Parts: sequence; structure tokens; C-alpha cells
Amino acid sequence: MTILVTGGAGFIGSHIVDALLAAGHDVHILDDLSGGFRHNVPPGAILHESDVRDPDLANLWKEYGYEVVFHLAAQMDVRRSVADPAFDADVNIGGLLNVLEAGRSRGLRHVIFSSTGGAIYGEPQYVPQDEEHLLNPLSPYGITKLCSEKYLHFYHHTYDISWTALRYGNVYGPRQNPHGEAGVVAIFAQRLLAGLPTVVNGDGQQTRDYVHVRDVVAANMAALEKRCVGTINIGTGVETNVNQLFRIVRDTVAPGVAVKHGPGKPGEQRRSVLSWAKAQRSLDWKPTIGVEDGLRETAAWFMQQNTINRP
Repeated sequence: MTILVTGGAGFIGSHIVDALLAAGHDVHILDDLSGGFRHNVPPGAILHESDVRDPDLANLWKEYGYEVVFHLAAQMDVRRSVADPAFDADVNIGGLLNVLEAGRSRGLRHVIFSSTGGAIYGEPQYVPQDEEHLLNPLSPYGITKLCSEKYLHFYHHTYDISWTALRYGNVYGPRQNPHGEAGVVAIFAQRLLAGLPTVVNGDGQQTRDYVHVRDVVAANMAALEKRCVGTINIGTGVETNVNQLFRIVRDTVAPGVAVKHGPGKPGEQRRSVLSWAKAQRSLDWKPTIGVEDGLRETAAWFMQQNTINRP
């Protein structure tokens, strides 16, 4: 099968590309390298260096006839979305619509969309949050992901393009960059390795559901096989607060460094934790990597790569 992965040179996308190649698929990557890296593109994948909003995307479909798209290309920084919601909407909604319009009359049959569980539900009315939870995103980033899911529903109803939206928890792991919902793992590791002050915003009791990228890849591969239509949480059901996360990364990278607390971020969500019961029913998927083991592995990867990005 010839598959297009938008954002395939990025953190999550490059891991999905690896898995698709290993499964024997022909894989094309669409990435403008604004957040991804050329060195993440493995041998065997074809890179098209272009913006997801480029109207020439239709010409790629004419040439290659992609049947399936993994859509990961996005403006993924929650804080940037607050500062510039118009840009966030242009990339996240406009980019998806450009993909759907390019493919709808040229063979596109299924879209696997990287959505968000960490930002789409808002503060939990109950935990763990399942797919029936009230959708009340607190950031433009979360709003654009919700809007994208609605567009996918429209294209399915109108053009018979099936879709699976995987609502991730906070994804972390090797190749992670400091942007996006789980960027704090990379930020802590890089600053600790550089011997720079490492600050926890607020009291550090805010929690997230941290899910390892290998588990996320397994969910994407299951979605390719099952082609379930609708939204599915991909998380662990385990809350980890920022203080706990810092200690795990610190103890691997720079034992003994004291935590410092700074002012909290206005409007920051306090809690997020996802139920994965539907993923088990629909995809035969469950999380396999515990957060402590996964965070230690990720911190060790940063040590091995010596990827120190000074602020």
C-alpha cells in the first residue's frame, strides 16, 4: 500500500514511518521541516519537503494515488495557539482541509488523524476521561483538533472517506522535541544535561497522562488494520504530576539537582487522564510501557544523543 504521512519527519510521525516501512508499505512523507528533521527520515521513505497547506499537494495524489493518510502535521504548541490562534487554525484546520480536498477525488479512502486527549476534554468532570466526556477545550489548539474531527465526520458522510481520530495523552519518548503537550520531558532532560536551571511552573501538582511513543505507534498500526470510524483515546489511565516527572528525569540525568518553582501559567489545565477501554475494544490495544520505565528510557536517550538545545 502507498501511504502518505504528513509530519512524518517529526517525533511521532517518524516512528510511525519506521513501523510502516517494517510492515512492507511504500511510505511518502510530507513535511516542511519546521518541526521535524531530515535525519528522522529513514532510508526507504520518500520525503516531499512541503507545507501541508500547499495547493500543489493535489499533484502528488495524481502521481501516487495515496489510499491512506496518517495526518500528524500540525501547529502543536498549546502556548503558541493561545498567542496566535489565527495561525493555529490556518495550519491545523486549513492544512487538514487541503489534504482532504487533494485526496477526496483521487483515491483517498481512510485518514488516521492524530488528535488530542490532553487538550480536547478540558478539566475533567470525572476520571479517567472517556470518549463520552464533555468536550470543552481550553486552548485554540484543542479547539482546532475538535473542529478537525468534525470535518472528518463531514468528509466521511459526504465522500465516504473513513477516519479514525486517535486522541493521544501526552506522548513522550526518543526523538521528542521540546514543543507540544509533552515537551516538558525534553525540556527537563535538555536543561539538566546542559547544567541549566530547571523550573517547574506553579506548584507542580498539575497532572497529565504520559503515553510512550511505541505504544502510540502500536495504536496507529492497529487503526490501519481495523479502520474503525470515530474517536479513540490513546492513554494509560495513570496520572503523573510534574513534580514526579521531574524527579524521574532528574534521577536519570543529573541526580541531586534541586527543583525550582516559578509562577504558574495562566489558564493551564490542572488534570488530564484518559480511559483506554474503547481502544482495547476497538483496536485490541492497551498501553504496555509504564511511565517510570518509559521516562527513564527517554532520559537515557537524551544522554546518549547528547542533544543539548540551549535556550
